[in-house]
Amino acid sequence: MAEVREGLRYTRTHEWVRVEGDVAVVGVTDFAQSELGDITYLELPEPGTVVKQGESMGVIESVKAAADIYAPVSGEVVEVNRSVVDSPELVNKSPYDEAWLAKIRLSAAEELERLMDAAAYRQFLTETAAMA
Repeated sequence: MAEVREGLRYTRTHEWVRVEGDVAVVGVTDFAQSELGDITYLELPEPGTVVKQGESMGVIESVKAAADIYAPVSGEVVEVNRSVVDSPELVNKSPYDEAWLAKIRLSAAEELERLMDAAAYRQFLTETAAMA
């Protein structure tokens, strides 16, 4: 089973969020990286870009597939992790630590309530696996 960390919020499209004050640190989950396989390329928004919850904010490509990265929250991108763009394989090695993707200044903190906590995300993964 994929690692699911306590204290993070999760989307149905397998992004995670860690809140630090008024900033959301965003990445893709361990489940997502394991499903995609070896990550070969990331396209992330530039700092200053305004993103909306649920809309595409980038692309992640692997040897198997390409997928959109969806903004888990709305706000302004204040920082992008350049080291993960230069070394996309970090997503496979360290999806929750080294391979955060972007930091978004929250414009609507109440959107966090729409995201799953760790227990709900684990349940979602279990149900998804049962349907596969």
